Amino acid sequence: MTQWKSKLSEEELASLLNPTPNPKQRERMKLGLFSYPVLQAADILVHRATHVPVGEDQLQHIEFARNCAAQFNHAFGGGDAAEGKDKQEILVQPTFIVSPAKRVMSLTEPEKKMSKSHELARSRIMLDDSDEVITKKFRTALTDSLPGISYDRAARPGVSNLIEIMSHMDAQGRSVEDIVEDLKDSNLKVLKEEVARVVAEHLEPMREEYLRLMSEKEDGRLAEIAEEGAQRARKSAEATMKLVREAVGL
Repeated sequence: MTQWKSKLSEEELASLLNPTPNPKQRERMKLGLFSYPVLQAADILVHRATHVPVGEDQLQHIEFARNCAAQFNHAFGGGDAAEGKDKQEILVQPTFIVSPAKRVMSLTEPEKKMSKSHELARSRIMLDDSDEVITKKFRTALTDSLPGISYDRAARPGVSNLIEIMSHMDAQGRSVEDIVEDLKDSNLKVLKEEVARVVAEHLEPMREEYLRLMSEKEDGRLAEIAEEGAQRARKSAEATMKLVREAVGL
């Protein structure tokens, strides 16, 4: 899978595919890289999800889940093609919903996806970041030394990333082209200040709600919500597992 291969250099990948791979290289691979797509597929299929919101980099995982469902249905769905009877759809083949913001890139490495696990906190914007923190992170965002504001993913990845982030969160609904036109005579400092303002305004109501909910941790309300969700999830999963057990004869 693409995500798995992206974790390795070509040299490491070649070593792992070798019949007698270097033990040190093999140790660097973690089970999580292999089990994650399987566990994700299980989470989707057990609740009979029809549409799954994912980022662009997860499309291959949804296709994997679809393959799992199709193969299971083919093997255990019953029916008889010779008699014109269709296989029973025990597991639902999900489709995906992709956000217009297909991939948000790092503020410090704009060629890489923004990640909460990156070692640099200033590489990402967090939901609970204050306006001041958001502004500071955008001020230090990696751009370039070219004059003016223009959009070019290949030549100006840092600047283009800021413009894209701004377009996805702009209250006026401005497109990338609109923003470039509005700021074409500005400098990078103005761009960074403007994108920080737009992002801070967009996230403010979500941040306030998040902080409100987190303040209720002490009275146990969040634990109650989690338990209510767990009960619904168990009920949903058991309905699917009943069909699965009957299909395979358990």
